[in-house]
Amino acid sequence: MGKKQLLLLLHFVFFIKLISLQPISTTEFIFNTFNSSNLTLHGDTTLDEEHNILTLTNNSAFTMGRAFYTSKVPTRTPNTSKIISFYTSFIFSMTPVKGSLPGHGLVFLFSPFATIEGGSSAQNLGLFNITNDRNKDNHVLGVEFDVFENQEFSDIDKNHVGVDVNSLTSVVAHSAGYWDDVKVDKFKSLKLNNGVNYQVWIDYQDSLLNVTMAVAGMTRPKKPLISNSLNLSAVFLDEMYVGFSAATGRLVETHRILAWCFSNTDFLIGDRLVTSNLPSFLPPGTSVFATKRFIIGMSVAIVLFICCALLMCVLLIKRRRKMKRDLEAMEEWELEYWPHRISYQEVYTATKGFSDENVIGVGGNGKVYKGVLVGGVEVAVKRISHETEEGMREFLAEVSSLGRLKHRNLVGFRGWCKRERGGLILIYDYMENGSLDKWVFECDESVMLGWKDRVRVLKTVAEGVLYLHEGWESRVLHRDIKASNVLLDRDMHGRLGDFGLARMHGHGLAAGTTRVVGTAGYIAPEVVRSGRASALTDVFGFGVLILEVVCGRRPIEDGKPPLVDWIWGLMEKGKLLNALDENLKAKGGFDSDEVEWVLHLGLLCAYPDPRTRPTMRQVLQVLDGTPNTDESEGEGMEVGLLEKMKSSTMWSKYRRGSHQGAHPTFEQIRHSISSSISLSGSDIIMEGR
Repeated sequence: MGKKQLLLLLHFVFFIKLISLQPISTTEFIFNTFNSSNLTLHGDTTLDEEHNILTLTNNSAFTMGRAFYTSKVPTRTPNTSKIISFYTSFIFSMTPVKGSLPGHGLVFLFSPFATIEGGSSAQNLGLFNITNDRNKDNHVLGVEFDVFENQEFSDIDKNHVGVDVNSLTSVVAHSAGYWDDVKVDKFKSLKLNNGVNYQVWIDYQDSLLNVTMAVAGMTRPKKPLISNSLNLSAVFLDEMYVGFSAATGRLVETHRILAWCFSNTDFLIGDRLVTSNLPSFLPPGTSVFATKRFIIGMSVAIVLFICCALLMCVLLIKRRRKMKRDLEAMEEWELEYWPHRISYQEVYTATKGFSDENVIGVGGNGKVYKGVLVGGVEVAVKRISHETEEGMREFLAEVSSLGRLKHRNLVGFRGWCKRERGGLILIYDYMENGSLDKWVFECDESVMLGWKDRVRVLKTVAEGVLYLHEGWESRVLHRDIKASNVLLDRDMHGRLGDFGLARMHGHGLAAGTTRVVGTAGYIAPEVVRSGRASALTDVFGFGVLILEVVCGRRPIEDGKPPLVDWIWGLMEKGKLLNALDENLKAKGGFDSDEVEWVLHLGLLCAYPDPRTRPTMRQVLQVLDGTPNTDESEGEGMEVGLLEKMKSSTMWSKYRRGSHQGAHPTFEQIRHSISSSISLSGSDIIMEGR
């Protein structure tokens, strides 16, 4: 091959490549409503102005109509025989005329001419006539929706979808319907001419034609109704008109197109058709409620409903009988506490079935739920599990006895009930403002409790503890006094709660328990040594409560010295005021002397030797700023008692190890205080309730 010939060959290849790179002109449109500016109408086709939809044929016999997009669409790649892919979707409805048999059908088509020439009515669907059917020069592709079985065209039935190429004898056809996505091999038939709105998807790509249909509003089925390899290179010209054709004969029905879209590039363009709120064209007197499927479905639903109702009745009767048997089987120990028993069903309803949205806290023994009893009473519901029946009896006996405690500064106990699967449920008054620790440690600085509010809460808790120690028929030891067990009601008054560790004993008698219980940081040293608790054990816990509320620090924190030791050190250095919560310092509204007196009181209550601690009555007298008039308590509770703390002698001796010898009693310390220090009650009075 010569150089000149090689050069010509290269030019030819480059020219072919250049042609192949020419851009393909595309067409895309979406008609969710129609207007005359983008369509050409022929024959009996009209534009329904009321609904903005196409009506291809009217209610008359032997009518024919066509509608085309105004412009031709490209169907071949320029200067080649390659067919351009297309994707189209439309929604149609066929409605038979009352008193007449329905016919004949409609066709989606590609045609070289946007006219009605070459078509005839009746079984020809307005597409061809007796002279041009099967003519290769037609250059027509159609997808028919035929409701008349014509032997002349080898129709498979009177309700089918077919692909027509230059002829009404379909190259492939299938009964109308769709394949189920769940059960792939299950075919669901659809009746074309019942007035229902159907959506159709037609795709052509890589010589494969797919036709899919379903009820309008359904998701497109994954498996096509028709999928057929089809070479359109001899059928399509470079550009074609695209549209619809329909016809009636002696058989009459209305053919409508409700929406239509078309694209050369977007496979998913059918998803952009609006399928909701479409007009309904069901024949008069033919309601969906009268269809065979609806009647069968309703019959099945009614039978299922009756069966379910009967089953519910049986279960309800069994449940009531079981509850009655449970009530009759109550043992004597349960009957003793019957006044506090609440039915499980009432508690279950109050907490919305113990739903997670009602959880207001999680403790060591279980979750706490908010509930609303009949009558609108808000309660806190605590679920507790016990492994043994004996443990349940002992715990229930304690709780039921504690349920008789009534004091404005104790969380009220409303009742209990057995859980269906073991364990107990305890019901308390609901405290709207949650626990004290949230208002001291966890809330935003702007709403954190101020100085006077904190002291007021401490005083109300002290009143509650004093009632436990001296105000009831038995002495009650709480054994777990801490900020998280102090709850605040609607008026922000403190109430002591969570009596899960509480024990009772007679006045003048020692507590019988020797088990170490409580929370680390609040447990008095003598409990760790002997396991025995006393009223002064609660005083120790209350002292730690005072210190953590005033200082804004928990008793034990990682990387920091214990709270009590830290405050001792500050007192020895004469810097006790440095212990005050930084948030309180920022808020202001406090008196430095008051802060020191309250910290002194907390340290005295938390003194390691229980003989040196004051009683709760004396603690309350200090918080009230009133002298003691009870002769059994000595000559009176003088504020000079706390002044002794300023010398820090007691604490220094204890920290140097002198605590191994005998410690002075509370009375000895009180009598040793210099009477020269005299403050009036108003100097240390804290805001009461």
